[in-house]
Amino acid sequence: MPELSHRRKLLVLAICCMSLLIVSLDNTVLNVALPSMREELNASVSGLQWTIDAYTLVLASLLMLAGSTADRIGRRKVFMAGLVVFTLGSLLCSIAPNLEALVAFRMVQAVGGSMLNPVAMSIITNTFTAPRERARAIGVWGAVVGISMAAGPLIGGLLVDSVGWRSIFWLNLPVGLAALLLTWRYVPESRAPEPRRPDPVGQLLIIGVLGALTYAIIEAPAAGVTSPLILTFAAVAALCLVGLLLYEPRRAQPLIDLRFFHSAPFSGATVIAVCAFAALGGFLFLNTLYLQEVRGLSALHAGLYMLPMAALTFVCAPLSGRLVGSRGPRLSLLIAGTAMTLSGVLFAAFDAAATTPLMFTGYVAFGLGFGMVNAPITNTAVSGMPRSQAGVAAAVASTSRQIGQTLGVAVIGAVLAGGIASAASPSAGARPGAGAASATYAADFLDASRPAWWIITGCGACVLLLGALTSGAWARGTALRTAARLEPAAGAARGRQGADTTTQRPIGP
Repeated sequence: MPELSHRRKLLVLAICCMSLLIVSLDNTVLNVALPSMREELNASVSGLQWTIDAYTLVLASLLMLAGSTADRIGRRKVFMAGLVVFTLGSLLCSIAPNLEALVAFRMVQAVGGSMLNPVAMSIITNTFTAPRERARAIGVWGAVVGISMAAGPLIGGLLVDSVGWRSIFWLNLPVGLAALLLTWRYVPESRAPEPRRPDPVGQLLIIGVLGALTYAIIEAPAAGVTSPLILTFAAVAALCLVGLLLYEPRRAQPLIDLRFFHSAPFSGATVIAVCAFAALGGFLFLNTLYLQEVRGLSALHAGLYMLPMAALTFVCAPLSGRLVGSRGPRLSLLIAGTAMTLSGVLFAAFDAAATTPLMFTGYVAFGLGFGMVNAPITNTAVSGMPRSQAGVAAAVASTSRQIGQTLGVAVIGAVLAGGIASAASPSAGARPGAGAASATYAADFLDASRPAWWIITGCGACVLLLGALTSGAWARGTALRTAARLEPAAGAARGRQGADTTTQRPIGP
């Protein structure tokens, strides 16, 4: 089998990074545009939540399905299909006539996005086969997330202020089309020799759990926590979860192997990913609305205000990767948990939002914490796992990130909406007009956001506590025992399958 040249490998890496960039930018840019979208589409707080959560919810539900489908029918085919669907979804979002259409088109985007990032990672790991060059390639891949965090608020603010919020979706069109053509021309096809069987029942149960739970959380402030509608959706989520726990262990090749959770590092990484990305989703949601609706900043100025957080994330992400490589994940997780907790406390207990220097201190602390937490999540998840199971473990960690962001926006938004609606002032629940908000609305917003900041503080504390508990000697022991239970089946599978390879054939003209 011919080996790709070094130049060709770098081109494949660049193409895969293009897909990650448009998916990552889409979320960070969208947050800055929320107030403009709210005004034009006459959206409520829950409506704004759905513009974000409709995407992350579908993405979280389909990530593992997309990965297994790519292993079965071809990673290049699925990757190209994802680029087509994501680009089409972006075009539809840019012409959405109302909020309901925008939410639906965001779901189309997410279907395409689910075929991009996990499949692109599989393409990278099958292209860069030497451990050292693979580590460098994955490092570049991870740095793209930092670039999107730093550039997203600025690009979004500039576009929203100069052209309008619809232009943020136009960004994806030329990049998506270019990535599609380059993939068709240069990316080789690859498949797993014996891919996992489809698990449609497990997939539907996962969608039921995430969809029903998210709907219940977002709509609870408007409908009432004890309303029949909310109780029904909560019951559906609980029943689907019970069904998942009972059904998956009975399958020879389950969508989620519940035995993984016997490993403390794996369980810890899963919960840490949920907590960290819940904090990120809530942090961006709260600050975007506060800076533009309470302080009266333009979208561009709001993006500039959040630059300290994005810059620290960009700088600390590669530093954390090197730290994990040299000393393991423990120190990175402890730093991350401490910094994120400190940031939450500054806003929750000391009203950091009301004082610009203290607010910037909170932004720097959160950027430091989030920059340090992302690298050790995957490392901790796969720690001690058999090599044949490492990809599945990493996929669960990626899904946990999306679940965390979905729940973060849902919970934080629900707390904020409920607090504003119940505020005892004439402006309660009303949207401010252009410019700075009224003093009553500002006071209502700050009071309503304080419980939300305590939730973010709790997420940071969970990262700290779980980082300490699941990265020590006892935790490594549980990972080794879990691997020993999984190893016989994994070893037999490796004996049948051999190494996963990249099959190459002439591509393009």
